[in-house]
Amino acid sequence: MNPAHWKAHLKQCDLLRLSRKQKRLCRREPGLAETLRDAIRLGVLECQYQFRNERWNCSLDGRADLLKRGFKETAFLYAVSSAALTHSLARACSAGRMERCTCDDSPDLENRKAWQWGVCGDNLKYSTRFLKNFLGQKKVGKDLRAKVDIHNTNVGIKAVKNGLKTTCKCHGVSGSCAVRTCWKQLSPFHETGKLLKLRYDSAVKVFSATNDAVGHSELVNPHHHGHLTKGPASPRPTDLVYMEDSPSFCRPSRFSVGTAGRTCSREANCDSMCCGRGYNIQSRMVTFSCHCQVQWCCYVECQQCMQEEVVYSCKQ
Repeated sequence: MNPAHWKAHLKQCDLLRLSRKQKRLCRREPGLAETLRDAIRLGVLECQYQFRNERWNCSLDGRADLLKRGFKETAFLYAVSSAALTHSLARACSAGRMERCTCDDSPDLENRKAWQWGVCGDNLKYSTRFLKNFLGQKKVGKDLRAKVDIHNTNVGIKAVKNGLKTTCKCHGVSGSCAVRTCWKQLSPFHETGKLLKLRYDSAVKVFSATNDAVGHSELVNPHHHGHLTKGPASPRPTDLVYMEDSPSFCRPSRFSVGTAGRTCSREANCDSMCCGRGYNIQSRMVTFSCHCQVQWCCYVECQQCMQEEVVYSCKQ
């Protein structure tokens, strides 16, 4: 990296809100600052997409206060953030944007042949290892909040691993698979977000209890009992967990701006989103492309049509 690019890289690391250790790792890893920014953007956009029809819509307003609590929404934020970072790091490696990692190097795949054919597997193994070091996960003793945060962070990482698929490409004569190259590829991040939203919908409330058999505290679900024990069971590694019930998010608070003015679907969610306050109905004319035809050669010609659209929005 030339001096000008190196100086720009160091400045990008300094602009990010990182701990001292994270900033040191960032400065040492060219390409990491850009990948971190991509991961933040990816996580925010996916969170807002998954909660677009909910009272809490993953707004940036109130996020700092939300992250200090133990709500289901806090659990989702930790999971989707770690998932976005895992996904972005793996993709950055395979795209050649990171200097210390390249393509996936799983021993069961013919990665050198894949490289020769112009394909490159997503390096999930490196991204997972680097992320755990970057986040500084370590033993947390009896600190329930720290245990919950680490558990939810790992749920996000596992969700990305769950979407890792082996993709193969045939190079034989007439498309036959006499010669075949395979590599590991991540699913689109929307699929990971959808999976984490399902985990959010079935999140488990936990508290901390001492396990006499091993002599340390662990997370347990008071409402679910294990098959082999009479006491509360531990949540599964894929369960999102939380410690306290969420606020309604109906009215402005330090956690959200409330739902006043939010658009909704009368058939699907206006009653829930508007919290019983009712909703306004407004008609407007919208323009859209219609009667499109493909013209030779190579463009599409459309007419402009107008139609009336009814918009529903929550009352104050």
